[in-house]
Amino acid sequence: ENTLANFRACLELRLGFEFDVQRSKDGYLVCIHDSTLDRTTNGRGKVADLTLAEIRQLDAGSWFDPRFKGERVPTVEEVLALAAQYRQHEILIAVDFKDSDVEQDVVKLAEKQGILERLIFIGRTIQEPVVRKNIKAASLKAETAAVANNASEFSAALSEPNADWVYVRYLPTRSEMQQVHAAEKKSFIAGPTVSGNLPQNWQQATEAGIDAILTDYPLDLRALQQQSKMKSNDH
Repeated sequence: ENTLANFRACLELRLGFEFDVQRSKDGYLVCIHDSTLDRTTNGRGKVADLTLAEIRQLDAGSWFDPRFKGERVPTVEEVLALAAQYRQHEILIAVDFKDSDVEQDVVKLAEKQGILERLIFIGRTIQEPVVRKNIKAASLKAETAAVANNASEFSAALSEPNADWVYVRYLPTRSEMQQVHAAEKKSFIAGPTVSGNLPQNWQQATEAGIDAILTDYPLDLRALQQQSKMKSNDH
């Protein structure tokens, strides 16, 4: 998770991915999920308490599998530069802001790498209107999402002025997806209904008209989608 080896594997398979953003003690943007280093590296303590050089010395791969020993915590710039090499692939990359006041810097780095149009901003973006506003102030081309945790929050998320995507955390209806597309927006689903190996839920979301699915089982999801495509071509 959050290593260049992982991201490169996704890109080679033409799969999108999600990465998390935190800031080091000396102001660098690094990709790591937790605010502490303990779970995914051989270091300890808070990301914000270490400099980039100190974070770079840590092993971010061994905890997952000994084959990934020596993988480092990458910087956001490295991840975006890697993704830029594959920009011809029609992939979507979700950027999860875990830290505050990082959004405008990330937008600038993405513009520099020519990869901004492949990104969708989530994390603090989906809940905090000020973060969406900051992102749009940095670039109107940047795509942001607003969250609907359940159907009762759908209308508010859809009408959010600075959001291009509705991020649903429940299985949406076809009618809801039609409303999203009529508003010239897109929708993706994440959370417990789709993160596991849940083909029935993936199928239901796809049939409703969802534009993207965030899951821990992307190859199974792809196989299901290809199967569905073949079936619909047979009719």
